[in-house]
Amino acid sequence: MNDRVDESLLAPVVLWSPESETSLLGALLLDNGLWDRVGDMVVEADFFKNEHRLIFGAVSSMLNAGQPVDVFTAFDQLQRDRKADMVGLTFLNSLTQYVPSAASVRQYALIVRDFALRRKLMTASSEIHELACQRGVGFEETLDQATALLTPLFDAGKSDAWLDMDAGMVQFLDGVQRRHDGEEDFLSTGIKALDERLDGGMRRGEVIVIAGRPGMGKTALAMSIADHVCGMSEPVGVLSMEMPKAQLTTRVVSMRSSVPLHKLKRPERMNDYDWSEMCRSVELLRQLPLFIDDQTALNINQLRSKARGLKRRRGLRLLVVDYIGLMEGTDRKANRATQLGEVSRGIKALAKELACTILLLAQLNREVEKRPNMRPIMADLRECGDIEQDADIIAFVHRPAHVKPDLGPEWKHYAEIIIGKQRDGQTGVVDAQYTGDTVKFCDWMGDRPTSLVRTKGAEL
Repeated sequence: MNDRVDESLLAPVVLWSPESETSLLGALLLDNGLWDRVGDMVVEADFFKNEHRLIFGAVSSMLNAGQPVDVFTAFDQLQRDRKADMVGLTFLNSLTQYVPSAASVRQYALIVRDFALRRKLMTASSEIHELACQRGVGFEETLDQATALLTPLFDAGKSDAWLDMDAGMVQFLDGVQRRHDGEEDFLSTGIKALDERLDGGMRRGEVIVIAGRPGMGKTALAMSIADHVCGMSEPVGVLSMEMPKAQLTTRVVSMRSSVPLHKLKRPERMNDYDWSEMCRSVELLRQLPLFIDDQTALNINQLRSKARGLKRRRGLRLLVVDYIGLMEGTDRKANRATQLGEVSRGIKALAKELACTILLLAQLNREVEKRPNMRPIMADLRECGDIEQDADIIAFVHRPAHVKPDLGPEWKHYAEIIIGKQRDGQTGVVDAQYTGDTVKFCDWMGDRPTSLVRTKGAEL
């Protein structure tokens, strides 16, 4: 038996394509017009060979400046950059001697970029190996650092393609037909008036911000929607940085069973009917795809890792993040607005990547309490203007009876869901019912309380 190890298996793997790099550079030197086909795909650092990297840097800077490039002008640029001694005119000229096909220049660029990404992946894997060996660092922190190394590679390999109107109109008509046939992939919120205001419901890739002052019912609205969605057998994830799992679970049981929350907290207050309804709801909830995580102070890399993992293992159609103000930036030295801006942009990108809807909860600042009617507006979003920019929809929760307890009994369960922003639809106010005992939002039946509509400035 031969126990010798094949030495070729131990040799370092060099991931690059000499032919693609030289063919790409040669094609650009011969035909500057090809730059428009590859300029968006590769950068100087993507080239493995140092001489190729220097040449591409000179060529790209000249073409971006609108200057003609050939062997001699490129050599002159390298001389001015004091890099000509590293390349040489003979080497530059050799690149133009063999170019298999200028028509394949984009494919050459794809190969160069693919190898560059693979080298980055190898580098990241080596760094992750070193991180794993550092026993002095906790596993959660190590996993966070490892995820941060891999995250930039997820989108780096994707290239945007232009959509011409011929294909665009075909997609548009297909969408119209699906909507006409009732096949559009909307996700109902469980509140009919809100679905109507959202032109059918929530869509994949959308970030919907639910904002309000403490105690207004942000979490209650988000969990009411989550309960409705998982009831349709759609996977729902809840990342709660404010409430522990047990508290959220109790809320969901209260919503489902209509047994008041205070009774579930003190079971001796429950009667036989309450026990029956609670047990029935528990058995039903055990079968529903609702998943809760209560890790505190998440950053965007941790959130992204958790969401991707849930999507891969169980599926994910709706993700609730409660709430952005409790999240941290990856750079803790940055100011708060910068940190939250990073989180906001990352959440929007994640919604598109996972093709799910994200309900992002946010606090409002105290300015809302200084106005007579205390109704929230866009400027009340706390700490970060990026939230307003990145969100597709912003909904404010406002309960007049909460801010003015002396209102009559007709106001007790009335709530407004104020759509302050909707990227592809209308803004406006949606009437809803809030039942505090079961912390649940549902349809408002009947007319608004008559004293709601008053003269401007005195509106509740």
